[in-house]
Amino acid sequence: MFLPAELIKKKRNGHSHSKDEVDFLIKEYSEGRLPDYQMSAWLMAVYFNGLDRNELAFLTSSMLHSGSQLNFSDLSKTIVDKHSTGGVGDKTSLILGPIVAASGLVVPMISGRGLGHTGGTLDKLESIPGFSTQIPLDRYHSLIRKHNLIYIGQTQEICPADKKIYALRDVTATVESIPLICASIMSKKLAEGLDALVLDVKWGSGAFMKTIEDAETMAQKLCEIGWAQNKRVAALITDMNQPLGRFAGNSLEIRESVEILQGSLQYPDTRELSLQLSAHMLHLGKATATLRDGYQLATKLLESGQAFEKFAQICRAQGGRLDELPTSKQKFDVTAPRSGCVASFNAEKLGVASILLGAGRKATTDVIDPASGIEFHRKIGSQVSTGEPLFTCHSQRLSSRDQVTQMLLDSVAISDGQVNSPTLILKVMESQI
Repeated sequence: MFLPAELIKKKRNGHSHSKDEVDFLIKEYSEGRLPDYQMSAWLMAVYFNGLDRNELAFLTSSMLHSGSQLNFSDLSKTIVDKHSTGGVGDKTSLILGPIVAASGLVVPMISGRGLGHTGGTLDKLESIPGFSTQIPLDRYHSLIRKHNLIYIGQTQEICPADKKIYALRDVTATVESIPLICASIMSKKLAEGLDALVLDVKWGSGAFMKTIEDAETMAQKLCEIGWAQNKRVAALITDMNQPLGRFAGNSLEIRESVEILQGSLQYPDTRELSLQLSAHMLHLGKATATLRDGYQLATKLLESGQAFEKFAQICRAQGGRLDELPTSKQKFDVTAPRSGCVASFNAEKLGVASILLGAGRKATTDVIDPASGIEFHRKIGSQVSTGEPLFTCHSQRLSSRDQVTQMLLDSVAISDGQVNSPTLILKVMESQI
C-alpha cells in the first residue's frame, strides 16, 4: 500500500515512480478507490514534471493490463491500424479505414471521443442516425471477420483505466502532456493485438504539440514503445496550423468524408493525407512491396468505389443510416474585415469556437449537437476580399453568435503580401522492425 498524497508529492517534486507505485495509482483509480481530485493532482504533476522512459513504460503497461486484450490469431490476416494525435477537421480515419480494409487487411479501429479542442471519431460516427459504436466483443469479432473493419470505442474490457483518465484529462487542462498522450495512445493500440501501426503526429496551432520539436519528440516516444513490443510502427509529422479539409463538426465531417469516398476532388488536403496514411498502412501491413505501390493501391481502391462500398457496409452493419445525416437549420457567415491574403490561423481557437457552437464538450456531461460546426471558405495562401465569407457557422445556439464571431475573427490573420501554403507532411519516421 502507498499513500496517494505521498505519490502526488513525489511526482510534484520531480522524482521518479517505481513500477509498483504506478500500478497502485492506476489500479486504485480504475477501481474507484482513488478520487478524481487526487488523480487530477497527479496528472497535473505529470504535466509539469513529465515521466522518464521507465515510468512511461510502466504507465503504458498498467493501462494496457487494466483490461482485456484482443486476439485475432484465428483470422490469419495482418492487423494494422492508424492513430492521429488530433486536430481540427481531422477526419482521415473515416476514409483510410475503408481503403485499407478493402485491400484485405484488418483494421480494428478503436477510436476516441473529442479531447480538448479536437474532434473525436466516435462523435463523428454517432452523428449518423442509428450508428452504434458500443458493440460487445463477440459481435465485434464477428463484424471484423466479415468486413475487415469496425469502428468502436473503448469497451469496458479494453483499457478501462485509460478510458477513465482520458475523460478526466479532457476537463482538467492536462491534455497537452507528451507522456500522458503516448501512454493513452499506445495502451489502446497494443490492446488491439495489431501487427503494424501508422501514427499521424500533428504539430501547429491546432495540435496539442505546438512546435515541430515537440511533435518529433512525441513521435519518437510513440514509435519506441511500439518497437519495444516488436510492432512495425511508422510516424508521419503533419501540419495542423490550419483546419484539415473544409469542415469541422460531426455530421459535416461525415459528409466531407463520404464525398471523398465517392470520388470528390474538392477537398485535396483531406484526400491526400488519407491516401498517404493508407499507403503507409498498406506497406507496413505487407499488402504491397513498396510505399509507392501502397499509394497506387490506395488510390485505386478509392477511385474504384470499393472503399466507399466498404464504408457503406460498415454503416449498415453498425446500424447507421447515411441518408439521414442531420443538418443545422441555423447558419451564419463570418466575413473578412479586409482584403488580402490569408496569412495564418489560430486553429485551436477555431476548435474552441466549434465547441461553443455545440460540436464539442465543455464538460464530460455535455451533449453534442451533431449538426453543429464550421465551414472554412479559405486556406492559408488564399486571397479574400472585404465582406466575403471566411467561415460559415452551423448551429442552433445563436446565443453564442457574437462570442463565436469575435473568436473566429481573432483566429485569422490577413496580410497584404502573398503567403505560401504550409507543407502538409513534414517528416516521416520509418519503422525499424
